[in-house]
Amino acid sequence: MPTRAEELREAVRLAVDATLGVTDVVKKMHHTIGAGPAILGKPLEGVVKLLSAPAYAGVKLVTHLVGAGLDKVLEQLGPALGPGSDSVEQDLVVGALNGVVGDILAERGSTLAIATAFRRAGKPLDVAALGAVTGRLLVLVHGSSATDASWSREGTHHGEALEQDESLGFTWVALRYNSGRHVSTNGREFARALEGLVTSWPVPVTEVVIVAHSMGGLVTRSACEVAEAAQLTWRRLLSTIVFVGTPHQGAPLERVGNVVGSLLGVSRYSAPLITLAQIRSAGVTDLRFGLTRDEEWQGVDRFALEQDPRTRAALPAGVTCFAIAATTSKEPGPSPVGDGLVPVDSALGRHARPELTLAFAPERQVLLSGLNHQELLSDARVTAQLKTWLSR
Repeated sequence: MPTRAEELREAVRLAVDATLGVTDVVKKMHHTIGAGPAILGKPLEGVVKLLSAPAYAGVKLVTHLVGAGLDKVLEQLGPALGPGSDSVEQDLVVGALNGVVGDILAERGSTLAIATAFRRAGKPLDVAALGAVTGRLLVLVHGSSATDASWSREGTHHGEALEQDESLGFTWVALRYNSGRHVSTNGREFARALEGLVTSWPVPVTEVVIVAHSMGGLVTRSACEVAEAAQLTWRRLLSTIVFVGTPHQGAPLERVGNVVGSLLGVSRYSAPLITLAQIRSAGVTDLRFGLTRDEEWQGVDRFALEQDPRTRAALPAGVTCFAIAATTSKEPGPSPVGDGLVPVDSALGRHARPELTLAFAPERQVLLSGLNHQELLSDARVTAQLKTWLSR
């Protein structure tokens, strides 16, 4: 875990980068507007750039100086500030930050970039400290802009509730990953980490069950393909996956964001704002269509307007798969309304193209009314449904 000083130094660096980025956007808009009509050849462009250059250079200089000064002070105060905080609130903030710019944090080697790991009760997994464990392993996989701490909500924790039901015989662990990276990148790391966990588990693992929320379902499907190709041990032990509010067919909000970002380029006056519109991580842009494979995003401008690049989609072979969808509507029964982030059809794997449809059996689908996306993590109906489906 990074120290408090390291956390603050990284926060300062992000603030400096954000200030410099916004300054560049403002400068470009100033130059574009002040240059005059393009049809006349932007007659004032040179004058505007010349007169404004000292002001923008000054802002950047001061920003760099302040950032460097704070960094030096925090470096010296490091021992006095002590270890980093492991509060749930801070953990959730870090999860949200990773969801938005986690790919950038990872590229920089930032101390705020989340590393793939298994955890339990808000701390790194210590199997030896668990005491008696079972061979029926329950793995929880969180969603976008979240961490393993998101499973504990309003006094409810689906993993703990399932473990406490002795008739189920579970021991739960939770995956923690950087949701700002590509889904397929996280899928590969999940597959390898789970292999290590299963092979080092204190007792022989007889069964692996995964409960995945939101993006976690996409990461899980990606990991299953990796494990199958590599013939990993846990893939043969995987019996069941429950997808909770997973955007199998993408999320409309990201598609709208993509369109808006592209429309900003229509006018030279709004074009500088594209920089701000593109502050979206690789993980977020994968949610546009629910991408789970490298080939679906490699070599593609992820901010360009495009058609769904997927050519196939399938549930893991030989695995019993369930899907829970939600609608904010309080009216029971079929509804096109989703949970505020994920449409019902997307959560249930439905698609107009047969090759992209995920064939959940009718009896393995549930639509819950009066719930938003996050409430799926705390609603008693979800807990009850999990117990019913995962009963021996």
